Amino acid sequence: MSFDIDKVRADFPILSTQVNGRPLVYLDSGASAQKPQVVIDAISRVYAGEYANVHRGLHYLSNLATDRYEAVRGIIARFLGARDENEVVFTSGATEGLNLVSYAWAAPRLQPGDEILLSVLEHHANIVPWHFLRERQGVVLRWVEPEPDGSLPADKVLAAVGPRTRLIAITHMSNVTGTVVDVGAIARGTDVPVLVDGSQAAVHMPVDVQALGCDFYVITGHKLYGPSGSGAIWVRSERQAEMRPFLGGGDMIREVSRDAVSYADPPLRFEAGTPGIVNQIGLGVALDYLMALGMDNIAAHEAGLRDYANERLSALNWLDIQGNAPDKGAIFSMTMRGAHAHDIATILDQRGVAVRAGTHCAMPLMQHYGLAASARASFAMYNTRSEVDALVDGLSFCHELFG
Repeated sequence: MSFDIDKVRADFPILSTQVNGRPLVYLDSGASAQKPQVVIDAISRVYAGEYANVHRGLHYLSNLATDRYEAVRGIIARFLGARDENEVVFTSGATEGLNLVSYAWAAPRLQPGDEILLSVLEHHANIVPWHFLRERQGVVLRWVEPEPDGSLPADKVLAAVGPRTRLIAITHMSNVTGTVVDVGAIARGTDVPVLVDGSQAAVHMPVDVQALGCDFYVITGHKLYGPSGSGAIWVRSERQAEMRPFLGGGDMIREVSRDAVSYADPPLRFEAGTPGIVNQIGLGVALDYLMALGMDNIAAHEAGLRDYANERLSALNWLDIQGNAPDKGAIFSMTMRGAHAHDIATILDQRGVAVRAGTHCAMPLMQHYGLAASARASFAMYNTRSEVDALVDGLSFCHELFG
């Protein structure tokens, strides 16, 4: 499938919505992306005629649901370049995947004084689980700060690795600045296990976990044009063997008695209870849709949007952009002199332009920039240059009010 922006936009019914009498300009995909009709249809189809619990029944609907659900494991493996679909563990999203590593892999092996290396770019989902280990086990968190332009060079991260570094937990793309981190160079440059938060990056660029050489890679479905409550973590098989079960319940066991329990092989060992069956099936449809469009095509389209947006936004001498690293993603965090970020977002909303305002679940990065909040415009594959213009016009109107 070639990338035709008009056809792509037609696949997303919500984009025809009007907000406050104006066409919707949705620039909040960094928080959660809209859903194409094929995903909406798939969810409706399963609930209407294909739904049952998985893994537990021998009847027709259960077998059908199980087949649909388990097929997604292979789709995710293909999307991430994994060598074995059994390295894919289903989760409710990136947060659960990151906590899985914290509880199942890190907690049993880290001792007081052992270090986890983080960057200041991280989302709270890749910070708070490590604070749990700091509070409960005496683990030390070491931080790497970005460069003034928002970039985070791999050699700077590697230089911070010390003799007690046990894990590097790092984002592939900042959800605030769009900074792309060369996680492959980091993983290849050390023997320390590397956990990558791919929540933003996997949406905007091709990902090949084998080429990256990392040990864990987390994705979340609601940013990948799939349903909320869906996601996965790729775990290298050698690391899976080092992990204890995370949640206990049905499906993750082999046998249970009054006196003993034995566990299923991975990945089921890490998937307790009735899962988000329909959500995961919807995620599989969304990833098939993305792969049909071509991640290279999506990346090229978004790079054009990024460059155009950067040109237009940088020309506004009353607007400050936080982080503008080379080859960043199409994400712009911004502040305007004299206007609070919430005011900016509210005024833009009155003109039909949806952006996010606040700390973006990245308080350490906001503190690094000395900000209480910023407004963020995050572009997706369905956005256009005319929508960049609508953003700039809205910001200019805001400046007139507060300037």
